[in-house]
Amino acid sequence: MNTFVTAALLPTTVADIGGGQYFAWVTTSFMVASVLTSMLVARTLASWGAAHAYLLAFLLFAAGSLGAALSPTMELLLVARVLQGLGGGLLAGLGYAVIRDALPEHLWTRATGLVSAMWGFGTLVGPAIGGVFAQLEFWRGAFWLLTVVAVVLGVMSLRGLPRGSTEPEDFGRLPVTSLGVLVLAAAAFSIAAIVPVGWPTTVALTLGVVLVAGFVLVDRAAPSPVLPHITYQRGNPLKWIYILLGILSAAAMAEIFLPKFGQELGGMTPLVAGVFGATVSIGWSFVQLFSASVDDERTSRRLMFLGPVLMTVGLAVYAASQHLDTDGAAWVWVGGLLLAGAGVGLAFPHLSVAAMRSSDDPVEGSKAAAGVGTAELIANAISSALVGVLVVVGGAGAAGAATMGAGLAVMGALGVFLVVLALRGGR
Repeated sequence: MNTFVTAALLPTTVADIGGGQYFAWVTTSFMVASVLTSMLVARTLASWGAAHAYLLAFLLFAAGSLGAALSPTMELLLVARVLQGLGGGLLAGLGYAVIRDALPEHLWTRATGLVSAMWGFGTLVGPAIGGVFAQLEFWRGAFWLLTVVAVVLGVMSLRGLPRGSTEPEDFGRLPVTSLGVLVLAAAAFSIAAIVPVGWPTTVALTLGVVLVAGFVLVDRAAPSPVLPHITYQRGNPLKWIYILLGILSAAAMAEIFLPKFGQELGGMTPLVAGVFGATVSIGWSFVQLFSASVDDERTSRRLMFLGPVLMTVGLAVYAASQHLDTDGAAWVWVGGLLLAGAGVGLAFPHLSVAAMRSSDDPVEGSKAAAGVGTAELIANAISSALVGVLVVVGGAGAAGAATMGAGLAVMGALGVFLVVLALRGGR
């Protein structure tokens, strides 16, 4: 809900407190902070138990939401978003980790479908709430609401979740070096979105790519890596699964700018633009509800392949239709974005379960399950910055929207190639 509320509010927020140059950073700062705490999920769950781990996550999120509601400048809003992200990273990983810990294996796919149902709820409610508060020009009220919701859920977690944990506690030392390199990589991509277009952009992007490669090298050699050891083992498909999950989730990063494009290019009201901004996630959430009920292994493999194909086609349609000079152009945008989201929804639950099944070792299995959220957040932190770069490079108006869609479509095409590698490794 927070994701869609914030995206819908951003144009109104910038109009009130300024800081338009940091438009993409509002999401990127949240994502980078989420990555840091998402890798602490297994440790937190083992040490604190599910109830107190969730309570900590909700209190951090509530503190960030309160800070956002009180922020007089965009710089302070970014600080508040970091706090929100620290709580959000724990929440993102805890769901998957608790599924693996609390439920038998034959229910894992259905449990991820239940997570999708909650995404569907947020997809429906979030844009509407954000759009209403934007329409009323009371964007701070939405963050007050998120503060209250987080506190209530924190109290409920103490009543509804177990205090102890059966998770093993042998997770090794915190991989500070790996995390540091990863944060620097995300920062480099973020800087690329605000420096002048040209050689500064190229330098920042190149530095980001080099740092991502450095993260892989450092993490692979670390005694206690961010991602499970088996991620880097030859022949294990987990690395391809994580990259695929990242590519699929990157499609939703278009929603950072969709409310803005809806208002500027489609002439939509803030409320309608807020709902338009959730188009990818609407397709993702509702298709995944049906996809998660598929238990047949052969069908699951087909859905894993079909997912990135539909993502690529849908985003290509969105990009190509930006220059349509007709009254129905917005409906073509919606159709393309829904198709892209449907592709994500088809493949995501089956890739998530494939990651959970990648190891029989309890410690590595727990890390692999929590790593689903970590890999998704790492990808979102980088792709949210890259989306900002694509929009800036494309230029104002329809050209920026088209460049964004085309860039994400290229990522989807890469996913089609990677899913073949993942399925071969899975055999």
